[in-house]
Amino acid sequence: MNKLYCIAFTHNNIPIEQIGMFHVDDALYANRFEKIKEQCDLHEFLFLSTCNRVEFLITTTHEVNQKFLTHFFACFNPNFTKEEINFAVEKALLFEDNKAIKHLFEVASSIDSLVVGEREIITQVRNAYDKCHALKLTGEVIRLATKQAIVTAKEVYTNTQVANKPVSIVSLAYRNLIESSIKSSARFIIVGAGQTNTLMAKFLKKHAFGTFAVFNRTLSNAEKLANELNGKAYPLSELANYTEGFDVLISCTGATENIVTAEIYQNLVGNEKNQKVIIDLSVPNDIAPEVKTNFNVKLIDIQFLQNVANKNLAERKKELHLCHQIIEEKIAEFNVIYKERQVELAMKHVPERVKEITENALQTVFAKDIEGLDDEAKAVLNKVLNYVEKKYISVPMKLAKEIMLN
Repeated sequence: MNKLYCIAFTHNNIPIEQIGMFHVDDALYANRFEKIKEQCDLHEFLFLSTCNRVEFLITTTHEVNQKFLTHFFACFNPNFTKEEINFAVEKALLFEDNKAIKHLFEVASSIDSLVVGEREIITQVRNAYDKCHALKLTGEVIRLATKQAIVTAKEVYTNTQVANKPVSIVSLAYRNLIESSIKSSARFIIVGAGQTNTLMAKFLKKHAFGTFAVFNRTLSNAEKLANELNGKAYPLSELANYTEGFDVLISCTGATENIVTAEIYQNLVGNEKNQKVIIDLSVPNDIAPEVKTNFNVKLIDIQFLQNVANKNLAERKKELHLCHQIIEEKIAEFNVIYKERQVELAMKHVPERVKEITENALQTVFAKDIEGLDDEAKAVLNKVLNYVEKKYISVPMKLAKEIMLN
């Protein structure tokens, strides 16, 4: 009997940095996954890969045990060493049938995520299905499961507060910035052009702020971010010499010492006396403590934002019981949908067979009798036969569904 399994590696069972060993470049999908489907005798296959999870959704008639998993991971990556295969077999989370469905729904609804309530996962699930479907790796079971997972996630996000109240440090920093009543003509200094400030730039682009000066050790990276913001790029070494003033300073680098000392800050601020907004997203802080104590600044640092994030995350987790209720309801719905679809697939040849019988009756068995009928009688006979055909097809289909569902 064909069964559904989910094989998962997440932040719950292995360190995040080790999940990378299971990632696969998009360019390798076709060759890698077509082989594993054939070599492991899988009916269906789906691969979901994010920054903190890798999951395989498969259907097969084989029992998924240690022997199967050993063969599976050897096929998945022929370059895996024996130790790596053993590690994968030992650490893999395995879910079967309804438990696999429940896990998939929890993943799509982000209640199994590293950050509960992050909506990005629903798009990642949809994209994972689309990629594998395009390669003809999926079938009816995974199609129905993925579709219902997305429906479930949308209902969870709509009818609970699990995705409300931001927990992302960058989104919280941006919200605090906007709440500071920054004018559209505000001048920005951005120190660092890494992932965090690049993400912050996406928020800043929503507002037509005045000017941006981007500083970074690698000038090419500063130029890339500055282009995003229609600003100017400078090497980090020029920060101490910048005298064009600013209203907001955002800093996030990988430095182990303060980047903006009191002396550098004095040069940056010049003779301006109005309060400045400083967002320091670095650990350790880029902004020297003396800047906060000696100057008129509103400082939003990583420690403050983390406290808000933790509080908001706790509020999100209070919604989990409602999320689980919705998921249980959607699992029950899925089981009905799945059984109905199984009946439809099992009986899909019935209409063709009924038509064959009808044609045989008309053209062979009762051909001579029908020849003696006039046109009006033949028309009535055809109407009767068409009516019987439709009823003969629909009645057993309806009865079969009722039997399976009851």
